Amino acid sequence: MLRKNKLTHCTSAVVTGAGSGIGAAFALELARRGTRVVCADIKLATAEQTAAAITAAGGQALAVACDVSQLEQVEQLAASAEQWLGHTPEIVINNAGVGAGGQVIGATPMDDWQWVLGVNLWGVIHGCHVFAPKLRAHGRGGIINVCSTASFAAAPLMGPYNTSKAAVLALSETLAAEMSGTGIHVTALCPTFVKTNITRDGRISANTSQFANNLLKWTGISAERVARTTLNALDRNQLYVLPQLDARTIWRMKRFVPGTYTRGAGLLNRLASSRF
Repeated sequence: MLRKNKLTHCTSAVVTGAGSGIGAAFALELARRGTRVVCADIKLATAEQTAAAITAAGGQALAVACDVSQLEQVEQLAASAEQWLGHTPEIVINNAGVGAGGQVIGATPMDDWQWVLGVNLWGVIHGCHVFAPKLRAHGRGGIINVCSTASFAAAPLMGPYNTSKAAVLALSETLAAEMSGTGIHVTALCPTFVKTNITRDGRISANTSQFANNLLKWTGISAERVARTTLNALDRNQLYVLPQLDARTIWRMKRFVPGTYTRGAGLLNRLASSRF
């Protein structure tokens, strides 16, 4: 039985990167909880697919094209959401992200750095910059920033991705401290492998993609499960969400035996590189 006093059974939400993967799962789960959802994606067609699925299930959704790396487009997203909803959205999920990897720092093209940081980091900065003041003024709501275990795992050959996600985690922690006592919940989602298209759609080398896809078969969980777990954590005002055992294991190792962890990560990378 749904509990209507829960934050995530609110009236309205905005989800970026809602055209597929975790973003689509968040949008659909929020709609199931009775929320009107603005589905934003750089590809309008995929945002429309998610919105259509929500509508077909009896919910209400609006599809909006938005490149989160561009501040003016995020500002327009907020304006479109407020016009459609009639008020400030109560939940904002900064989910849009891209992947790049497979080369060491120094060999990674600067274009990859700029692309990944533009979407993964600046996209979240823009989302928080635009929506946080509106939520603070509203006095109730929540922000979910999709980080990654990469935000603290620092796996080799993933420099741009790791850097972007580490910065998003720091941003989320800062925002949570600033929002303390305001009625605004902040949650940082830090999964390992989730069954999405990021390895297929990102700029990731064939060897790295193959290695990631092999791990995905063993450790990956569904985007739907991640969305449910994270929204429930937002209700509890839980800052960190590490939905998988391997994520929690890496979290502890990085904190208690950081030197050993780093050397181990390097060894695993060398073994994996020699295999593929």
